[in-house]
Amino acid sequence: MGSPYDVLGLDADADEDAIVQAYRERVKAVHPDHGGSIAEFKRVRRAYEHITAGRDPATFEADGLDGGSESDQSGSTESRTASDDDRAKSDDEAENDPESGLGPTVEYLDYAVVESRGWSLTDEDLFEKAEAADLGVDSHGLLVVESRETLLEAAERYGFSWPYACRGGACANCAVAVVEGDLEMPVSTVLDDDLTDRGVRLSCIGEPVTDDLKIVFNIEHLPGLAELRLPAEQFGNARADD
Repeated sequence: MGSPYDVLGLDADADEDAIVQAYRERVKAVHPDHGGSIAEFKRVRRAYEHITAGRDPATFEADGLDGGSESDQSGSTESRTASDDDRAKSDDEAENDPESGLGPTVEYLDYAVVESRGWSLTDEDLFEKAEAADLGVDSHGLLVVESRETLLEAAERYGFSWPYACRGGACANCAVAVVEGDLEMPVSTVLDDDLTDRGVRLSCIGEPVTDDLKIVFNIEHLPGLAELRLPAEQFGNARADD
């Protein structure tokens, strides 16, 4: 697959919404936890980043060796063979080199779904029920947080519009419930001990400190958090229902 559109399963004239939707679905489908591989996951992410950066699709190579030398583009048998060897080596290294592994993986779930289906944050099988419900990727799925990236930043990199306001840990608009794993905050000026003991964290300043997390987002209207919210519009957040 030489085109980033092929990697995402799209036509070359796909619009922005279709590209984002295809990316969200593909990264979930090829994630190692769902039977995919690290190499495949990274290939999908490279394709998405190549398209959204406005780069020429013809310069993309699915193995990540974009922009090779002129001799590499000559089309000779020798060049193609070398490229194939590099591709195999690249995929091998991505699979087996711990240094090239994925960052923390976060399984997310929208509280609006929990509420509408009569589920509870304390249900032991909450995420199993979400998986069985075959929800859309906006409501349930997987994302990977990169080094020195907050959970909110990772969600936005995937094209999601999770609620937030101040982006500095001074309100509860971006609060999430950590069901499994841990999300570390350098400081919290608004969450009291009771909330943090219940697993509430702020996604705008929270960074994963475990390899795997399960979180429920969109909980800012819950008791104890609603009064800690701020008007999002004063911070330029375009989320209309906040």
